[in-house]
Amino acid sequence: MNHLEVSVKPGRKRKDALAQVDRQKLYTVDEACSLLKPSSFAKFDETVDVAVRLGVNPRHADQMVRGAIVLPHGIGKSKRVLVFAKGDKATEAEQAGADFVGSDELVKKVQDGFMEFDTVVATPDMMGQVGRLGRVLGPRGLMPNPKVGTVTMDVSKAVKEAKAGKIEFRVEKAGIVHAPVGKKSFESTKLADNVRSLLGALIKAKPSTAKGTYVKSVTLSTTMGAGIKVDPNSIEATEA
Repeated sequence: MNHLEVSVKPGRKRKDALAQVDRQKLYTVDEACSLLKPSSFAKFDETVDVAVRLGVNPRHADQMVRGAIVLPHGIGKSKRVLVFAKGDKATEAEQAGADFVGSDELVKKVQDGFMEFDTVVATPDMMGQVGRLGRVLGPRGLMPNPKVGTVTMDVSKAVKEAKAGKIEFRVEKAGIVHAPVGKKSFESTKLADNVRSLLGALIKAKPSTAKGTYVKSVTLSTTMGAGIKVDPNSIEATEA
């Protein structure tokens, strides 16, 4: 009897949680964010993700959507920042709170397998050496890039933004952008602010060559929760 109770309860809890979401309905951003907790059944503080399907073809270079934004309420996770810099810029990075700072010796350390970091910043003069790490950093989405502000002389600003919850976004081959917007424990109003900020950045990054509907679909979900569909029209109205 006890065996049955142990095995049935988690399934029932999951079923009850998922039943909170109408899979056919399109919710406003605020409605979707308020449903995240009731529709979650996991015991840990799940990450809240947004998936946005855009009307672009990323195979065309002029339809690549990429950028970065500091979310107003962060993402609930402290980022470990590594900075490739020398001299005064290395000192500046350390003072700004970077976790790891160095030049040639740090490049070698990463080449040898060190990966205990979440964001990489580099000064332009270091990119000759950092470029050799392309095979290591590239597949993990960690390669510094001037388009998202991680190749810069203003290392202090870059480090502080990363620590404050800056996220990078990039459209995938299927035309979808995935990004974290916080944790399940966040107040729903703060999650909604973060979602609107990200969607606003995506709308601003719309390529001039994109035709037809740009924001085709938006789905919010926790790590293990149900996907909650958001009405794209309500978003663009909010951002207008």
